[in-house]
Amino acid sequence: MSRAGRSILVVLVGAGIVVMGNSLLTTLLPLRADLEGFSESAIGIMGGVHFAGFILGCMLGPAAVQAVGHVRVYAGFAALAAALALVFPMQVDLILWCGLRFFGGVAVACCYMVIESWLNDQASNKTRGMVLSIYIIVGNLAMIAGQQAVTVLDPQNYGLFSMVAMMLAVSLMPLALAPAKEPTPIPSAKLRLGRLVRLSPTGVVGCLLAGAMEGAFWTLSPVFGQSTGLSVQGIALLLSVFIAGGTLSQWPLGWWSDRVDRRIVIVLCAAMTCVTSLILGWVELPDHHWVLGVALVHGGFMMPLYPLLLAHANDFAPQEELVEVSGGLLLTFGVGAAVGPTIMGPLMRVQGPGGLFLGIAVLVAGIALFALLRLAGNRIAGAETRTSFAVVPKTSQSVYELECDDEEDFVTSDLEGLGK
Repeated sequence: MSRAGRSILVVLVGAGIVVMGNSLLTTLLPLRADLEGFSESAIGIMGGVHFAGFILGCMLGPAAVQAVGHVRVYAGFAALAAALALVFPMQVDLILWCGLRFFGGVAVACCYMVIESWLNDQASNKTRGMVLSIYIIVGNLAMIAGQQAVTVLDPQNYGLFSMVAMMLAVSLMPLALAPAKEPTPIPSAKLRLGRLVRLSPTGVVGCLLAGAMEGAFWTLSPVFGQSTGLSVQGIALLLSVFIAGGTLSQWPLGWWSDRVDRRIVIVLCAAMTCVTSLILGWVELPDHHWVLGVALVHGGFMMPLYPLLLAHANDFAPQEELVEVSGGLLLTFGVGAAVGPTIMGPLMRVQGPGGLFLGIAVLVAGIALFALLRLAGNRIAGAETRTSFAVVPKTSQSVYELECDDEEDFVTSDLEGLGK
């Protein structure tokens, strides 16, 4: 294996560990907050401030890396995230927990930024697409593992928070020992809203609403499960099935979207997510197998929405602006994710647990209707700017450099950088 291949492998190990720890904390906190008597509104606010911190991390991270370097930024923020995780069970207080979630969002954004910048720097044009695919697979598997880890110990004791801290601390080792020079500087995240709206109104509105939907879903779905009588094991399984559905469907839907007007696929995904949301929120299903089946379909249509919207916006962007456009839409998604949980929490308090999926149904219906209206306008991207679909995580702007390869040189089967 080449030196670049070894570096990529080491960084992917670190990425998997940090995603697992963050996924565990994302599921654990709403469960523990609900057990401590926090209202749905309070839990939604905690989720909102976390995504607000994430936005700030995306904006400030590049300057921090330029000042002290990738390794020091990752070491500092991973250590901060680990320390914050240990504080939660020491003092149960809404204001304290909101502060911890905010700074945790900053820390996680900076960690993802360094990881993705490192992967991009070590990948060549011939391997960049494959590295991105492997990174997505590793991330999804790590998310599922993090969901399942919540079943190991009782959420009411200290142990699970210690597990989060250990995972975040251990993720330091691969990056600190990576056999490569530090990567090139990280691109700054810019939000030129006027420019984005002119390029793709569907992309901007869709990413904003998709952010609100996913922010609410990942923040409050553990509370939904707990309120409907699921055990901790049942909640972990339910969330894992959502992720599995999205993992299985994204590439087939992306392949189809490359061959038709992407808005058709966006409308289908949004409409089906609306249907499955109403079923999960308001239909009494016969047994848990039916619930898991609907959850699989729900995740299969919900999770591809963001990368489809991103690909649609990039269809109208000049090649030299792809990273900036993608980064701007990530921030748009983050704004929605910060707002969504704060709205859905009170809705759940009024409507009951099903209020979460009622709100999600309204948001995805908005995406479908707006995309249909734009589709009626018949504005289609030209062949000279149309891009290929790529599955991308909602992590940092650095991941979009992995997406933007030189298509003329890209050969899927050529993995010399990884295989030698």
